[in-house]
Amino acid sequence: MLSIGAFAQIGQVTHRMLRHWDTAGLLVPAHVDEFTGYRSYDPSQLDRLHRIVALRQLGFGLEQIGAVLDEGIGADRIAGLLRSHRDAVEHEHRIATERLVDVERRLHLIEREKRMSSVEFIEKSLPAVRLIARTATVPTDEVGRHVGPMFGEVEDGLPETEGMLETPIAQYRPTDDGMLLTIGYEYGGGPIDGLEIVELAAEERAVCGIHLGPTAGIPDTWHALHAEMLARGFTPSGPCRELYVRSWPLDDESDWVTELQQPVRRA
Repeated sequence: MLSIGAFAQIGQVTHRMLRHWDTAGLLVPAHVDEFTGYRSYDPSQLDRLHRIVALRQLGFGLEQIGAVLDEGIGADRIAGLLRSHRDAVEHEHRIATERLVDVERRLHLIEREKRMSSVEFIEKSLPAVRLIARTATVPTDEVGRHVGPMFGEVEDGLPETEGMLETPIAQYRPTDDGMLLTIGYEYGGGPIDGLEIVELAAEERAVCGIHLGPTAGIPDTWHALHAEMLARGFTPSGPCRELYVRSWPLDDESDWVTELQQPVRRA
């Protein structure tokens, strides 16, 4: 018999792992002293230990390992598990590679220009949003003067019983005739005369950044976002959005907070 210390040393695992696997029923000691609780293992159990370690290194969970060891799962089933795990590993590798490229790019920027970006951009998914809204296509160079009034039209069109509006969102979709604006508020109610119900689809991946202060400076932040998007190897996959986290009715735009959201896909 081998003490838990000797067994752990030969198998290159920790005592904690052996106790955890014992609790999970994966590797039960051959003997447990009824007075001291000391665990002892039969040398033949090293084979099972190696199988557990090998499957753990492949990324299998304890439940899957138990099934493989105890239920005699066939080669086809194990191959299926390995294919599924291969897909997960490839996904993790792709994410890690993207992160490494981003780290190298940021490091190069700092070393070359001795500065940090004034805006931090992140990648995240966007949820589907249901809006009560107004839509209009306007000349691209006149977008700025239409957004505020269109929000006002939505507010004016709502019955007083609808209460306080939350989550103002603007979506911008370029067209051959200009820019299609969708301006509205997140909304869970029914149809309202003069206004539209618009469903913004969920987006699997978007590059997002926070703009602080007046809306007059938002174009510069959008420019920085699109430069960052291209540097990360993305291209736009849909119309961009602005989520006004803090805005109206504050008169002082210096306190406004706007999240810029650009859905993307790999170029």
